[in-house]
Amino acid sequence: MGSLSYHEEIDKENVLKLRQLLQELPPYCKDFFRGIEPRTSSRTRIAYAYDLGVFFRFLKEENPAFYNHPISLEDLDQLTVSDFEEYMEYLKYRFNEKDQEVMNRERGIKRKICALKSFYNYFFRNERLQNNPAAKITLPKLHEKDIIRLDADEVALLLDEVENGDQLTAKQKAYHQKTKVRDLALLTLLLGTGIRVSECVGLNIQDVDFKNDGIRIYRKGGKEVTVYFGQEVEEALDKYLEERRHVIPESGHEDALFLSLQNKRMSVRSVENLVKKYARTVAPLKPITPHKLRSTYGTALYQETGDIYLVADVLGHSDVNTTKKHYAALEDQRRRSARNKVRLREKS
Repeated sequence: MGSLSYHEEIDKENVLKLRQLLQELPPYCKDFFRGIEPRTSSRTRIAYAYDLGVFFRFLKEENPAFYNHPISLEDLDQLTVSDFEEYMEYLKYRFNEKDQEVMNRERGIKRKICALKSFYNYFFRNERLQNNPAAKITLPKLHEKDIIRLDADEVALLLDEVENGDQLTAKQKAYHQKTKVRDLALLTLLLGTGIRVSECVGLNIQDVDFKNDGIRIYRKGGKEVTVYFGQEVEEALDKYLEERRHVIPESGHEDALFLSLQNKRMSVRSVENLVKKYARTVAPLKPITPHKLRSTYGTALYQETGDIYLVADVLGHSDVNTTKKHYAALEDQRRRSARNKVRLREKS
């Protein structure tokens, strides 16, 4: 049997992690996760398991009836909408199992309630629950947040900083000499293609095709697609690969495109830290993350093309409405700019 790809390794780790989490949940939860497995990613199932763990902890801590006995499906059938409203209130401010304070904002609460809705829907649909109070819950209204992105001049300053490292600390400059070619290739790739950070760290050397100027990536759900890049990305990748050929990777990391200083495949966290390190020197008031670089690319592409469907396709959004929601402000700007484009009568 051949070695697993990066994405297969991540899936394997998530499956094993889910099995651990299920040991802390009621036995019937295994049926739920088995039922949703064909249509969800392993990462989604991990999130659901954590969220259900919070819900069952709430029942045991806040409801005297559940203090000293396991929570059965019959118990869940007796819950009402009021119980779920109390749960939503509990989520705003609570203590976790390590007695650490936890605060959930609107999006965190919505995600946990959506997990609970899916859980109840599964057992109600399979007639193992007679009632489905979760279906009656009104989700919290989300207040739209401004999209944080880099301006064009900030992008140029960021790449200049990666090349030169002028504003880095003395300690950072010492490492910068060893990693600047890699860092420039990585950030140029993120800014020039809009790929996700997980897609970036999962790249192998053989996924880069200079003949067609494309990279093979695996989208959410495991779909394989080719994303194309321009000349700036090509030059940065070519220079890095020349350096990469002289590096001896650790065992099991031979195919990885981007390597850490330990000669292992870079992790998502290490790329997040790398982006933060450089971005804070050119945009200290903006909390720039790899996902914000993705927004930067999407904004630039939409401004250049005006084609929201192209932006959705390139970014890998399964629903164009997701893209429209993110770039609604830009759409409004385009509509405003159109108001004087059509002349009804020539001015005398």
